[in-house]
Amino acid sequence: MVGTGGPVATFSVWDYVVFAGIILVAAGIGLFQAIRGRKETSSAEFLLGGRQMTAVPVAMSLTASFMSGITVIGTPAEAYRFGTAFWIFGISYSIMSAVTAEIFVPLFYRLGITSAYEYLEMRFSRPIRVIGTSMYIVQTALYTGLVIYAPALALNQITGLDLWGVLVATGVVCIVYCTLGGLKAVIWTDVLQMVVMLAGFVAVIARGAVLQGGLTNIFQDAREGGRLETFDFDPDPLKRHTFWTIVVGGSVMWVSIYSINQSQVQRYISCKTLGHAKMSLYVNMVGLWVTVSLAMLSGLTMYSIYKNCDPLTNGDIGTPDQLLPYLVMDILAVYPGIPGLFVAAAYSGTLSTVSSSINALVAVTMEDFIVPFWKNLPQKQISWMNMGLSVFFGALCIGMAGVASMMGSVLQAALSIFGMISGPLLGLYLLGMLFRTTNSVGGLVGMIIGLVLTLWVGIGGQIYPPTAEKTNPLPLSTEGCITNQTFTTTIPVTSQPDVSVRPPLADTWYSLSYVYFSLLGTLTTIVSGLLVSIITGGCKQEKLNSNLFVRKNDLICFSCFSKHKVADITEKAATDFDMGVDNAAFTETDVMSKVSEKVTKL
Repeated sequence: MVGTGGPVATFSVWDYVVFAGIILVAAGIGLFQAIRGRKETSSAEFLLGGRQMTAVPVAMSLTASFMSGITVIGTPAEAYRFGTAFWIFGISYSIMSAVTAEIFVPLFYRLGITSAYEYLEMRFSRPIRVIGTSMYIVQTALYTGLVIYAPALALNQITGLDLWGVLVATGVVCIVYCTLGGLKAVIWTDVLQMVVMLAGFVAVIARGAVLQGGLTNIFQDAREGGRLETFDFDPDPLKRHTFWTIVVGGSVMWVSIYSINQSQVQRYISCKTLGHAKMSLYVNMVGLWVTVSLAMLSGLTMYSIYKNCDPLTNGDIGTPDQLLPYLVMDILAVYPGIPGLFVAAAYSGTLSTVSSSINALVAVTMEDFIVPFWKNLPQKQISWMNMGLSVFFGALCIGMAGVASMMGSVLQAALSIFGMISGPLLGLYLLGMLFRTTNSVGGLVGMIIGLVLTLWVGIGGQIYPPTAEKTNPLPLSTEGCITNQTFTTTIPVTSQPDVSVRPPLADTWYSLSYVYFSLLGTLTTIVSGLLVSIITGGCKQEKLNSNLFVRKNDLICFSCFSKHKVADITEKAATDFDMGVDNAAFTETDVMSKVSEKVTKL
């Protein structure tokens, strides 16, 4: 009986067919792109899709990359356990999209970069670029391994799918279409995966609504269970989720992910015009709204079904991440193939993130470590190196999944460290983009201070987790359970620190909301970087390239209403009139021809 506890069904033959079919279609898209573009073997074609992508597929790819397998199964569990405060992240997505589109995209776009970290060398120095790239490679390889392992473990223990078989298969599929099809394959498979993921959420919500007598009853149950108390305006920075932590801290966190993370930057600079690049972020914003809304609604549906019999408390599952897979097998197993669709949705999130990471890792390795030292490599050799690196990083990510399986409770700690690194890096970029006085010494010292501070508070928070008073878990019941099960987990047992005696910092500094980590790192880096730059004499260069700084006319509110003189057209035609022409690969002849067209029209 649904919602009363106990074991649930496992995969049927049709579930395996649907699951395998969707994964094979994803691989097929990669092969199609490889065959279609077999005559285009340039590095720009492989890494940036020839810089001719359009807004909508890039936007869907950006959204799909955000929706890792951890997000697909973790966000509904968040609504189930803590309520809908996570919904406020929709405001953060809006702020992030505007900041990224109007400040970062124009700057990266006009510089014609392939690696986001090229900017660090242009503005500061070669060593800072190498440090920034190295930090990205380490965090991305580790995070990608975790993205492969965490949902695989949750789904394995619910569906019975072989854990390591699926881990290896996931990596191999990504390697195939990343190696053969490049960025175009990644983006177009992301489009398919986005559709599949949203279909998975819709299937859960629709079936739940039928079982519970409509969405009205689901919302009524959620209201009675305290799940709809979304807005908490308490300014306490130690509380896990409040309006202020999510809007202020969450906005900075998402800006750091979308604005300077190579996986995201590589997509919007692949667009054929600046207008498409900006539009991709605004369409992506709508995609994020839809995604988080469906995920939250799935969580509320899950609560309505299990309000009287919590599977986690009852021992039917071992971790919160298994809640949604358990629900799927409980309510959808009567429809052969539908559980397979959901599992494919979760793995589509994994495939999307892994493929994005592999392609981005190849780009930064080529642009930051190989091309600068071997500038005259033949194009054919560069193409083979791109494909070879795709295979290498794909294998590395599978290997990191193996490392993740050994981590036990350190798994969440590693995910938190990934988020902590982005804050200081964002601070470094803002130092370079906004302040002409910042020098290399100030930038480097500021980033190190910011990184040390965020790692200190983050690791401390993992060792001494915040109390329930700060995390605010909502009550759950097992009164309606028919049976009690003893769940056996396969997560390796690791030694845990003795937290019975909490140090003085545990309930203050270490309890800082994780959403504020990026804000802390960003502000610390900016303040300390400026101070050190001033102490060390500021920027002593005679003249800095104005392209390295944010311009007023980059912002749409200025570019749309400013009046341009004919004398200014040569300099500004590519950015002010139609929000961009061909991407940074365009030639001087192309620019002058477009300028002539503008002058003629005037």
